[in-house]
Formats: sequence, structure tokens, C-alpha cells
Amino acid sequence: MHWLTVLCVCVAVALILLRDQVDGRALRQWLLEGHRHAGLFVLMLFFLRVALRIRLGKLPSASHDAWPIRAAAALTHIALYAVLLALPVLGWALSNAEDKPVHFFGFTLPALVGGDEDLADQLQSWHIDAAWLLLALVSLHIAAALWHHFVRRDGTLRLMLPRRRR
Repeated sequence: MHWLTVLCVCVAVALILLRDQVDGRALRQWLLEGHRHAGLFVLMLFFLRVALRIRLGKLPSASHDAWPIRAAAALTHIALYAVLLALPVLGWALSNAEDKPVHFFGFTLPALVGGDEDLADQLQSWHIDAAWLLLALVSLHIAAALWHHFVRRDGTLRLMLPRRRR
């Protein structure tokens, strides 16, 4: 789930950044729809991850850090989860506020808000701010994983990597 979420976030980012670089209304619309689908996948994965976390509990830790570091890690993970929920919901609401229906594999999703230009402007600002916050949190997450691997040498990064079938 971790790496599938990473993949979906990277696809969403790549599509929206590429959209800003191309001409052609049809291509730009296709890239925006791809961005929306990737974001909705992130939302779907969020709920699957939370359900699995509730069902299976927390994964075992390879390190034995002091409580302030464990608390910082826990707060960072909570913030990551919150942004992974908020970002797609903000994007969905933004599309609705722009009077654009949101589709997910042929299904039209219910509107979260009604059409409103002022609200759309505010939601777009929040969506962009949340994207920057996600980048900051992901950077912190990567830095912590590298710190565990190269400084602590405690196996935390190896626990995060996909397991190879034997």
C-alpha cells in the first residue's frame, strides 16, 4: 500500500505539472482527468490503509528511539495521513465548485459543494498549499528513512522496501 500510494501521488504530480507545459485543450483536459483519477486512487488507498492499520495494527519498528523521536515520527505520520485525505477531497470539492463533475472510472461522484467561483478560488489555494505541505512531509519522511538507514543502521528502511518473493 505504501508504494502504491507513492506511485499514485507521483503520477498525480507528473500529470498536473505536465498539463501546465502542453498546448491543446483536449490534451490538457485528458491530463487533468488523469490527475483527478490518480488523486481519487490516493483517496481510495487512504481508506484501505486506515482499514488495514485498524485491522492489523502498527507494523513492528526496527529501531528503539527515545520518546521524543517516536512522538515526532507519530505526528509526522498523522500529518501525512491527514494530507493524503485532505488533498484529494479538496481537489474533488474544487472541481465541484468550478461546476465540473468528478468522474471515477465512468461513475459520476456526488458533488461535495455547489458551484461557486469564490469558493473555487479558495479551494484551489488550499489544494496548492496542501500539495506543498505534502512535499515537505514526504521530504521529512524520506530524510528520516535515510537517517535510520545510514546513521542508525537499524533496518527501518529495509522494512519499508517491497519484499522480494523467494
